[in-house]
Amino acid sequence: MPTETVLVGLSLFNFITIMKLLLIAFLLLTAPIFAQENVYNLVPFPAQFNGKDGRFVVSKDTKIVVTPKDAGQAAAAQLLLLHLKNASGLGVSVANAAPALAKGKHIFFAAHKAKKCGPEGYTLRVLPERISIEAETPKGYFYAVQTLLQLLPVEVFSPTKIENVVWSAPVCDILDRPRFGYRGFMLDVGRHFMPVATVKRFMDLMALHKMNTFHWHLTEDQGWRIEIKKYPKLTQIGAKRKETLLGHYGENYPQRFDGKEYGGFYTQEEVKDVVKYAATKHITVIPEIELPGHSVAALAAYPELSCDSTKKYEVLPVWGVSNDVFCPNEATFKFLEDVLTEVFALFPSKLIHIGGDECPKEAWKQSAFCQDLIKKLKLKDENDLQSYFVKRIEKFANSKGRNIIGWDEILEGGAAPNATIMSWRGTKGGIEAAQQKHNVIMSPTSHCYVNFYQANPANEPTAQGGFLPIEQVYAYEPVPAELTPEERKYIIGLQANLWTEYISTPQHAEYMAFPRTIALAEIGWIPQGPKNFEDFATRLKPHLKRLDYLKVNYSKRIFDIRSTTQFGNDGKLQVRFDKLDSESKIYYTTDGKSPTTASTEYFTPITLTKTTTVKAITSTGATFEETFLIHRAKGKPYTYTGDAAEAGTPKKLTDGQLAQSPKQEEEWVNARGKDLEVTIDLGEVRAVTKVSAHFLKNVLYGYFPPTSVEISISKDGESFKDAIAQPVNYAVEGPWEMLPVIADFKTARARYVRLKAKNAGKAPATLPNSGGGPTTIAIDEIIVD
Repeated sequence: MPTETVLVGLSLFNFITIMKLLLIAFLLLTAPIFAQENVYNLVPFPAQFNGKDGRFVVSKDTKIVVTPKDAGQAAAAQLLLLHLKNASGLGVSVANAAPALAKGKHIFFAAHKAKKCGPEGYTLRVLPERISIEAETPKGYFYAVQTLLQLLPVEVFSPTKIENVVWSAPVCDILDRPRFGYRGFMLDVGRHFMPVATVKRFMDLMALHKMNTFHWHLTEDQGWRIEIKKYPKLTQIGAKRKETLLGHYGENYPQRFDGKEYGGFYTQEEVKDVVKYAATKHITVIPEIELPGHSVAALAAYPELSCDSTKKYEVLPVWGVSNDVFCPNEATFKFLEDVLTEVFALFPSKLIHIGGDECPKEAWKQSAFCQDLIKKLKLKDENDLQSYFVKRIEKFANSKGRNIIGWDEILEGGAAPNATIMSWRGTKGGIEAAQQKHNVIMSPTSHCYVNFYQANPANEPTAQGGFLPIEQVYAYEPVPAELTPEERKYIIGLQANLWTEYISTPQHAEYMAFPRTIALAEIGWIPQGPKNFEDFATRLKPHLKRLDYLKVNYSKRIFDIRSTTQFGNDGKLQVRFDKLDSESKIYYTTDGKSPTTASTEYFTPITLTKTTTVKAITSTGATFEETFLIHRAKGKPYTYTGDAAEAGTPKKLTDGQLAQSPKQEEEWVNARGKDLEVTIDLGEVRAVTKVSAHFLKNVLYGYFPPTSVEISISKDGESFKDAIAQPVNYAVEGPWEMLPVIADFKTARARYVRLKAKNAGKAPATLPNSGGGPTTIAIDEIIVD
């Protein structure tokens, strides 16, 4: 071949190669626009939704078109503009509607004339050539923008410009409106004060998830947090406590304190600023002024409001319920009416929360005035006196054009006629209130208390107690099945509650509240019907990236590995892993080594034949480590004389899982006020060399180890011998702990193992909280070797 031909051939080859590379590069660059798969990670998910192919692309020429002089549209458009300009850097702008813009590729706001949306609803239609938003109210436009922002790339929540993002939204058609009119979040600032900036930040996050009511818990035994000009000592004295409890309430006896004065309150100007800010987020702020109980901070400032004005009251440095409460005399009612008059001037909300919960009656029982008042008013008892107290306050509130909300205790003795009931002690109060035709807000501890532990307490910051993982939150149905269709209409909404006894910083508050509050936000919004947690978790995972851009300190426990144990057909222990993050993979080891992505991948339950420490990781970074006990009693049945509530978990004492901390309430089995006896059936006569167990000591909550323990064995279940009895030695003072008991049988043989534990009787009367009451034996795994 001539040289010239070779050179021409090479040149042609190079040209074709270059053109192919350019074509590939073009396709790669435009793929996000023309081939991007449409996903709709919306939280809460819309009421009516239809997704389609195609995308609307935001460009520098895109306009946000509004109706002139429509303030609601203008405000929502500015919110959308702010996010787009900050994150994209595109020259998007807001423009008034005009014929020249009607056919352009723009985002259009318009009034919804079909009246299908309601006061908080909207329609949102995304087409490749335009986006249309319609609503009947400013709130509707605002919520439509929240949804549109979630349709755009997650980077739209960045406060700074992000490069190499295609700013597009998937085609869809949405008609959206909430199920409930009340979708609340409660922040307790009485136990720990939160700055104004934190309060506003929580409102921002509420608005993102279409929550519309902020319940501000402003007064407590541990601090009065709102300025009342007529009573300056409420903040001069009542807003400060001399010190604060260290650790958990039951962690030490005597309790330990930090020795540091703690305080804080909101001026009336700050309150006005917060209320004004909330209005821009379409959030109603409901203040709570606690009465008759939870009032020690007020009594410290004005002791004449108590039933014993000679007593010295101090703002409490510990958590819990105090016997010191407001006295139902005319001076107290004058004080509360004056306080509420100033509160009404600050908060335009139609509803005002007056507490009414956890009001011990001891002070009233011992008060000659209260006893005379009961007789004078022909009341039955102190419960009726509380009802009288609340009704007096309601009458005053009604005279000022307000209605009250109270915790479900205000049903005791008869609820005030126009009161809304907030049901927190389960659903019973809500059911009773709805049957009496009271409006009800459901907020039970079982699903709505986001101050409870959300993962293994041994690995979590100290919390109040309980256990409320996000999947349990999402499973909640706010309308009790016991109600008739007519009664169900009185359930007006639900609320997440964040009590701050153990939450002292804004960062910790965010960690406890999110993402569980997001689950409740969706429950309050979406229509009634079956819920799919896996679908919610799939949408939540990318949603958390939005929270990353907002720098929210949310809990990542949704990515945790969870374990349960079971027994295979061969009787061997199996460890089953589960995770909420369905997209990640699990890798594990059983040899003590740290796992990597090269370790064994988990597909089926892991069979164990000996006590083993299982370690695991996920491909998204979650870690797991737990030791599973294999012993002769593992999985064996037993008879038990403890609390009836434990009957549903017949293998809890032989499930191979030990409590790692006194905080792990779910691992302990209880016998309250009586002796404990457990008899385990090993299934056959076999060698028994040692039996051991742990007992919980937490004296402030009434958990006392037994005074003595007897462990014996039997071949037939009738004749027990070789009993080994021993005292359980401990000091009442000191930290909570788990005390071991061990019986060494050396070379015995038996089928049955019996453990008897002697109850400690009544707790010492000098103990706070549990003093004079029955004690509880709490026992963990019974290990038979």
